[in-house]
Amino acid sequence: MPTRRTRPRTGLTREKVVDAALAYVDEHGLAALSNRKLGAALGVEGMTLYYYVPSKAALLDGMVERLLELSAGSLFAEPHGPWTEVVRDFAVELRRLLLAHPAMLTVLATRPVATPAALALLERGIAVLHADGVPLGDALDVLNSVARWTIGHTLGEVGETPDREGTEPRPEQFADLDRELYPGLAQAFATGEGLDSEQCFHRTLRILLAGYAAELKHPHGRES
Repeated sequence: MPTRRTRPRTGLTREKVVDAALAYVDEHGLAALSNRKLGAALGVEGMTLYYYVPSKAALLDGMVERLLELSAGSLFAEPHGPWTEVVRDFAVELRRLLLAHPAMLTVLATRPVATPAALALLERGIAVLHADGVPLGDALDVLNSVARWTIGHTLGEVGETPDREGTEPRPEQFADLDRELYPGLAQAFATGEGLDSEQCFHRTLRILLAGYAAELKHPHGRES
């Protein structure tokens, strides 16, 4: 039996295990994830995976790290343009990945950045903003706020619980709203005005970043 100290001869790597876990969760949901089931999907004993990820918590941390690396790794390593564009592109890519891996939304929303690689990525992001004139505290605030808002917006956009529990609202239930009681809402649902998630995401992201940029230019207006 392989141990955590002896490298098993499986051809696996930590990255392959984490990517396989993401694929498994995409197909089966987060609640179904276990070393035994993931090992079976990889064609190895579940205990083998402990060499690469010593616990389920470590596996989840690795999955968070992987999504952050895919969304921001190249942007923070070789930034192009002002900091607002770098952060905007990070948010756009993070949303794209979360739409592709919706079961990971609650994981990213509730697990702090914990692995050395993820912390190094955050450090690079702070450095990019700081080098472009953003004070250290503001740089961390911007990245945290934009990431949290992107995760929350995407969770609402997906419109269902990660484990598909059947508790989600159905869009058709709003199709026949009473126009006398809810004239604005009835028109919105009939025409689609204000209901385009893609448009809302990009517009609100622009406003959020423009607000930060304006405040950084005129910091004296901040609350004490």
